Amino acid sequence: MGWRSVIITQHAKLTYSMNMMIVQTRDGINQVPIEDINLLLVSTTQAVITSALISKLAQNQTKIIFVDEKDNPVTETMDYYPGSRNLAKLNQQFKWESQRKQVLWTKVINQKITNQIAVLDNFGLDSTNVKSELDKLEIDDVTNREAIAARRYFMILFGQKFIRRDTSAVNAALDYGYAILLSSFNREIAVNGYLSYLGIHHCSEVNQFNLASDLMEPFRPFVDYWVKAHEKIKELTPDIKYGLVELLSLEIKFKGKKTLLTNAISDYTRECLHYLSEENKDIPEMEMNMTNEVPNNALNDNV
Repeated sequence: MGWRSVIITQHAKLTYSMNMMIVQTRDGINQVPIEDINLLLVSTTQAVITSALISKLAQNQTKIIFVDEKDNPVTETMDYYPGSRNLAKLNQQFKWESQRKQVLWTKVINQKITNQIAVLDNFGLDSTNVKSELDKLEIDDVTNREAIAARRYFMILFGQKFIRRDTSAVNAALDYGYAILLSSFNREIAVNGYLSYLGIHHCSEVNQFNLASDLMEPFRPFVDYWVKAHEKIKELTPDIKYGLVELLSLEIKFKGKKTLLTNAISDYTRECLHYLSEENKDIPEMEMNMTNEVPNNALNDNV
C-alpha cells in the first residue's frame, strides 16, 4: 500500500516498466515506484495510460481517478479482487445487524455535526443554531437532524445567500474535495474486503458507493475547513485541485494523537467495519480535532 498522491495535469503518456510508473511529458520523463503510489489522479483528458500500468496499480491497490472534459472527477477504478476479500466477510456484511447499523449511523452523524461546530468555532462564527440540532439527535437520526444542521451550517459558514447546489467556484471546490474523500473511503472499504454497494444508511440503487458515502460523513468538514480558508476562490484552478488532494496529508488529532488525515481514514474505516461485523463489541471512537494550520499549497497566485 502506497503513501503518495500523484496528479497528472498535462498531456502525458503513462506506462509501466520494472515496477515503476513512467510519466512522459513535454518537459521530460519521470519515474515513480508503483509501491509508493496511494492515489493517481489523472486530472486531464489529454493523458494516455496503458493497460499494463492500470493492471499493476490495481495489484498495488492504488486508486485511479479520471476526470471529464470539465476537469471534474467522473470515475475511478474498483479492483475485482482486493487481497483481503473473501466469502466469509461478504456473508457478514449481508447479515449486519440493524441495531448496530443504527447505532453506528447515529455516532457518525453526531461526529459530523460536532466537526461542523468545530469548523464554525475555528473561524469565530456563531455555532449556536447547529449545536441546537445536535442536542435533538435521536437514534438512527430518525428526525433528519443531519440535513437540517447542514443547511444551517453552510449558510453560517459561507453566508446567508449561499446555496449548496449552485454552480459557484466554492461549490465546485467542495464537490472536488468530497470526491477525493469518497475515493479514499472506497479504497479502504475494498482493502478491508467489503463491498461499498451496501450502506448502513444510504441505500440508492444507482450509487455503488453507499457505504463510503455513509462512513465519510464526519470527514466532510475537513474539506469545508480548507475551502473556507481559501474562500476567495474564483475558479477551480489546478492549484486548488492540488491543494484539495493534498488535504489527505493534513495533520489532525484523531483519538487524542496526531496523525495524517489519510491514516485517520484508514483506522476509522477499519474500526467501523469491525464493529459492524461484530469483531469489536464497542462503538468505534471517532474523536477528531483540527489544527489551526491550513496548508496553502502555492495558492497565492490563484486565490
